[in-house]
Amino acid sequence: MKSFTIKIMFCALLAGAVCLRAGAQEKPLTPEEQEAKTFEAIQAETDRLTSLLDLEDWQVFYVDSTLTHNVFEMQKELKNLGDSKFSNSSIYYDVQDKWAQATYDSYKGFFNEAQWTKYLKNGAAREQKSRDRRREKNAGK
Repeated sequence: MKSFTIKIMFCALLAGAVCLRAGAQEKPLTPEEQEAKTFEAIQAETDRLTSLLDLEDWQVFYVDSTLTHNVFEMQKELKNLGDSKFSNSSIYYDVQDKWAQATYDSYKGFFNEAQWTKYLKNGAAREQKSRDRRREKNAGK
């Protein structure tokens, strides 16, 4: 099972791929194709969490809404960084971490205790520790 962060990073990389110029042999994704792929990834993650955590209908709505908002906002920020020609990769990771943290915080607000514990055990706690380590490392610079 792929974790949420991997899927978020996939979406970010996909957004980054759109920002970069494609080589002569590759055809870049159209904005419509990019958006469709992003919605597919969001739906896959929503389905994964729904089956993993046995979510109620209202929770499925909140998961889908949270992911849709956060992923598209993250893609906008990443595109703006790409358009500004930032080459420091840590800035891109900061943006990804910011939106992953927003998603984590949102989930914490509407998952019940059992769901939250299971969510943490399925990789979210490890991802949070990674984000915390990166934040501490960046603060020390």
